[in-house]
Amino acid sequence: MSVLNSYFDIQKQEVMNYYDEIDNRILEEVAYIIKQQESKGCRVHTTGIGKPGHLASYVASLFSSIGTPTYFLDGTEAIHGSSGQVKEGDVVIAMSNSGQTEELKKTLMTLRNNGAILVTVTGNADSWMAENSDYHIFAGVTEEGDNLNKPPRSSILVETIAMQALSVILQDLNNLTPEVYVKWHPGGSLGKSILDKKK
Repeated sequence: MSVLNSYFDIQKQEVMNYYDEIDNRILEEVAYIIKQQESKGCRVHTTGIGKPGHLASYVASLFSSIGTPTYFLDGTEAIHGSSGQVKEGDVVIAMSNSGQTEELKKTLMTLRNNGAILVTVTGNADSWMAENSDYHIFAGVTEEGDNLNKPPRSSILVETIAMQALSVILQDLNNLTPEVYVKWHPGGSLGKSILDKKK
């Protein structure tokens, strides 16, 4: 079997396994707490270190695009002053496959002291992050898809699936319509496809 065939087989299996394990209830709870805090004037932030940090930036952009303004918080800069962007009652979604990332632990303790509501997304339900958050979303795999089984590949995929699922719930709660959506996407093919349908 070629290295690519092995990779694709592993990815397919890990994603299918995750679909069987994903907890819809916790995703719905997190969506409702986000809407509840939004109604109080609070905001949503995403954070992570390394590859999950890049995913956190994408999630902030995705959520914002469907009507839930979300702000990316650099996981390292947070303990050097940037945590000031998080106010009491804000919701922070923190991502880490291990749930044990030392830099992120310090960030989350700082944000907890700020009065934030902590949502963690990890592949380890027994991790420090899972046990020290208000809500934990499990997004774990056993194999990453390569012979090292270290660089995040499958784990990033299932974390993405979890966050996209959360975005679908939020979009529904936001009652997002094509008319509103196109206001935020007037350019590019997305905006054009909606405007063309209206003609």
